[in-house]
Amino acid sequence: MRSRIEPLKKFARTMRTHRELLLNYFRARKEFSSGVIEGLNGKVKVTLRRSYGFRTFQATELALYHELGKLPEPPMAHSFC
Repeated sequence: MRSRIEPLKKFARTMRTHRELLLNYFRARKEFSSGVIEGLNGKVKVTLRRSYGFRTFQATELALYHELGKLPEPPMAHSFC
């Protein structure tokens, strides 16, 4: 913070505000994999792409619950598979 270079000061402020998150990354190194989260994000994107024509958000939300939770589908005119 004692630098006279403004971009370095900005970087130092950013590091201070995100300090705990950065330290958590180093504490949990190689204990957790982001592969599971990436897989879920992929499923969400595909489900949202397939539910583009639905008229309400509730139908899209229901499709997400069924796809991500593997819940049984109620009898409806639409098929989410």
